[in-house]
Amino acid sequence: MKTMRRSATLAVLAAAAAAAPALAELATPRPSPNATVSQVVGVTKIEVVYSRPHVKGPTRKEERVIWGELVPWDKVWRTGANAVTKITFDGDVMVEGQKLAAGSYGLYTIPGKTEWTVIFNKVATGEPFEYAAEKDALRVKVKPEASAPHDQFTIDFPSVTGDSAVLALEWEKLMVPVSLTVDTKAQFLANAKDAVAKAKADDWQTPLTAARYLYDNKYALDDAARWLDKSIATKATFGNLSTKANALAAEGKTKEAIATAEKALATGAAAEQKPSSEAVAALEKKIAEWKK
Repeated sequence: MKTMRRSATLAVLAAAAAAAPALAELATPRPSPNATVSQVVGVTKIEVVYSRPHVKGPTRKEERVIWGELVPWDKVWRTGANAVTKITFDGDVMVEGQKLAAGSYGLYTIPGKTEWTVIFNKVATGEPFEYAAEKDALRVKVKPEASAPHDQFTIDFPSVTGDSAVLALEWEKLMVPVSLTVDTKAQFLANAKDAVAKAKADDWQTPLTAARYLYDNKYALDDAARWLDKSIATKATFGNLSTKANALAAEGKTKEAIATAEKALATGAAAEQKPSSEAVAALEKKIAEWKK
């Protein structure tokens, strides 16, 4: 009987031990909920992981004074709540005209009445009290602006172009805009070189995609020509041959352009997956113009 009771007790303890990790992982609601925001600028992805405190506090009743009280002037702020705000760039960027290498950083700020210091620290995780100025990768100065009211602290990207973005820190009636720029052409070229080098032997699409972008944007044309020839050598298609024809025409090689375009039409007509009638008509129109 004792043996049976002992076995039963051990079984209960084992079950409790097995359940312990599940209990430890149970998430509880936070007064300042976690959030993630990301934005692609050109081909560079920017992601921010942060927490969102409220102006009205955990009870949503008391109206707190944010700037100068809850967030003191002229002292390092974790730029959120709970833990370090983490910002990640998967390519090199310029922040307010200063270079910052690709990677993850802790995003800190020093709020001021007329000027803020925005800090990118090499330590991107951990509790806020771990901030160490000697590990700063970059500090920039920016001017705060008045904004529409925000009860919750918000980080977003209100303005984005092909090679720039504004990272906005918004809370209460204040916005702090941080200018970010990227060299999209250089980043795409680096990505393309890597992708073409890693492409499988039968992959004709990757070098074609790379070549088309370079031709459309009129740079690194030697690379574009080499990759386009690689695509055609792998598998001649309507797409890569018509691209080649346009490239030849742009170089003033009209006869070669016409011959390549006619080959593109024949290749497209013989293919299982035919090119669109619009693409065929556009190429036929160009052939007629080149023949003039």
